[in-house]
Amino acid sequence: MMENVFGVDVAKAWVDVVGPDGHERVGNDDLKAFALRVGKAGGRVAFEASGGYETPLRTALGSAGVPAIRVNPRRARAFATSLGRLAKTDRVDAGAIREMAARLDLPECPPETKEVSQLKALQLRRRQMVEDAKREKIRLSQTFDKGTRASVMRVMRLLQREIDSIEAAISRCIAGSEDLRSKAALLRTAPGVGPVSATALLAEMPELGTLTPRQVAALAGVAPMARDSGVRTGKRRIGGGRKSLRDVLYMAGLSAARHDPSLRAFSDRLKANGKAPKQAIIAVTRKLLIILNAMIRENRPYQPT
Repeated sequence: MMENVFGVDVAKAWVDVVGPDGHERVGNDDLKAFALRVGKAGGRVAFEASGGYETPLRTALGSAGVPAIRVNPRRARAFATSLGRLAKTDRVDAGAIREMAARLDLPECPPETKEVSQLKALQLRRRQMVEDAKREKIRLSQTFDKGTRASVMRVMRLLQREIDSIEAAISRCIAGSEDLRSKAALLRTAPGVGPVSATALLAEMPELGTLTPRQVAALAGVAPMARDSGVRTGKRRIGGGRKSLRDVLYMAGLSAARHDPSLRAFSDRLKANGKAPKQAIIAVTRKLLIILNAMIRENRPYQPT
């Protein structure tokens, strides 16, 4: 039903809304009032993931109890193109998102708890600092000037102190939440899952334990996608999903394939059947993620097979 659907295009300081009464622009300071108005009308709101700019809107919707639908921007753009809407403005995008939510059976995204929101922010900041430290390490290897090397090393020490401080805050955040603490303990029983990968799963995949095996693999971007046409069978590749999480999970899968007997045997069988080593690791990563999803759903530790 289009009557109760609101499509929202998110900007830095405001959102463009297309609803039953047409288009309006709502400032971030007025999002709470907007959410309450939508709640009274029994509506639901669809919006694009916008790199964090959608957080104030999502928080306001959660506080008002309004169903929220978060849409992948690439999928929203493809939907608009399929309708012949090639122009791109904030108003056009909001209208396309509204129509997409009305026509398709899109899942709602539940509101995040305060602890998960805090953990996600800390995890993002840690990842930024680690990337900065990697860049400084590369710069150190590329310069031989004494003064420049001293500058780079000072920055590296500062970044490491910040990383240590953020990791301590992450530990306190998890320890202060019974739900996060119990889930982290379960995840850590699995091979290859250490503090970093457990934190990434808790922060970047809060849906873990509520998804089907196919859904959890697609969400992390480790599900192979077919590329066949006519008599041609294309090479399967992974893609999409949450890349930062996939990068962490790949390292967990690599460790699990080396140290867990059952997953190592699974990897060896794949390579014996002609799979490349990297393909085998990706398959192990997908299998491990499916196991982790079942562990959280059933509230049980890892059980080797």
